[in-house]
Amino acid sequence: MNLFSTLFVFAATIFLQFLNPTRAATCHPDDEAGLLAFKSGITRDPSGILSSWKKGTACCTWNGLACINGDRVTIISLVGFPKKPERSLSGTLSPSLDKLQHLEVVSLGGHGNITGSFPQFLLKLPKLRYVNIENNRFFGPLPPDISMLSQLEDLSLQGNKFTGLIPNSISNLSRLYGLSIGGNLLTGTIPLGIANLKLMQNLNLCGNLLSGTIPDIFESMRELKFLDLSGNRFSGKLPPSIASLGPTLLLLDLSKNNLSGTIPEYISSLNKLEKLNLSKNRFSGVVPKGLVSLTNINNLDLSHNLLNDPFPALNVNTIEFLDLSYNQFHLDTIPEWVTSLPSIFLLKLAKCGIKMSIENWEPAAPLYYHYIDLSKNEISGSLERFLNQTEYLLEFRAAGNKLRFDMGRMTFAKTLKTLDLSRNLVFGMVPAMVAGLQKLNLSQNHLCGKLPKTKFPGSAFAGNDCLCGSPLSPCLL
Repeated sequence: MNLFSTLFVFAATIFLQFLNPTRAATCHPDDEAGLLAFKSGITRDPSGILSSWKKGTACCTWNGLACINGDRVTIISLVGFPKKPERSLSGTLSPSLDKLQHLEVVSLGGHGNITGSFPQFLLKLPKLRYVNIENNRFFGPLPPDISMLSQLEDLSLQGNKFTGLIPNSISNLSRLYGLSIGGNLLTGTIPLGIANLKLMQNLNLCGNLLSGTIPDIFESMRELKFLDLSGNRFSGKLPPSIASLGPTLLLLDLSKNNLSGTIPEYISSLNKLEKLNLSKNRFSGVVPKGLVSLTNINNLDLSHNLLNDPFPALNVNTIEFLDLSYNQFHLDTIPEWVTSLPSIFLLKLAKCGIKMSIENWEPAAPLYYHYIDLSKNEISGSLERFLNQTEYLLEFRAAGNKLRFDMGRMTFAKTLKTLDLSRNLVFGMVPAMVAGLQKLNLSQNHLCGKLPKTKFPGSAFAGNDCLCGSPLSPCLL
């Protein structure tokens, strides 16, 4: 469940429970019938989530339910365990849930094994404000009459296998402020009528098969905070109306599409932006100087495009995640504004035209680095000093450089899980401490001597001068 949805359900549940401090001692017969039918459609309940659902007892006290007044159920909130599906519910949703005519919240996300077509009974619940059935195995088309959910404020269907077009009638859900339908198999274009959703705060269509250009529909969305259209097949240039989102937009993720043209100058007007991801597109030209206006930016990813020099010096200290890899930059050195960042966790500058000695790089906060990728540059020197300064490093990649040092003298943080120093000039012996890594590539260097005992294949050590021992050839006595 995304943060937006989680906060809504939590707040709604607590609020409604306070409204109803004395719960009904009985269960309305319609609610009881619908709920027990739902229970009968669940084929596995390994955690006993529904164990309190018993005929003849007060259903307002059943696990995952809440009532506003009297004996009518208002909330069903049975969120699964996405990381532990063996503890979650399996089965189908009974259409008899349409008997619960006072339902305002249905939250059944994260179970992974609840299946079936779109639950049509939802369209028969006149008071429904919130629906979350994300991360399950629902399939088939979305209903063309989805606008029957006229009171709906938040709809989360992401992480299923819904197919077909986004229904045009979704544009009539004028109360909607959250729409998350990413991670499905939806096709076609974004309906132009979505411009009518003027209260929209969270629009997530990521990870589908949507195509065409991104329509110019955002000028009316004066409350939009999160816009994620990543992982689709959108093409063309960015629409001008995104500029109108400056006062509110916190996240803009358009990565993994086929977008082209230059990054528009209006990007500088999005001064509330905390995350900007335009990676894996075909953007070209120079990055706008106005990028320096994004003083709240925390996560900036422009990697895998066709962007050119010069890159503006960002005088911000808020960046924690930075990826400029695989463009057409010629940075020569790691920029001073990057070096001075006080709390950066991820730095990726692969193939950025860096020509410097790593020994001349003195980052302000090496302690905080978790992920570093400096691959495919012309970086020389020894890593010993830098790696000795890191305590929480998880991944270090510097393949395809000119690093030259004695591997046998190298030490690194115990937290390190991935190390790639392939295609460099590293010499000496392979230290035993590499056995604790999860991924390793030391191929195409000048290493020599007997290998320590590890779980890595021969390809991790191939192309060196005189390494021997398993998984390579035995050492000569």
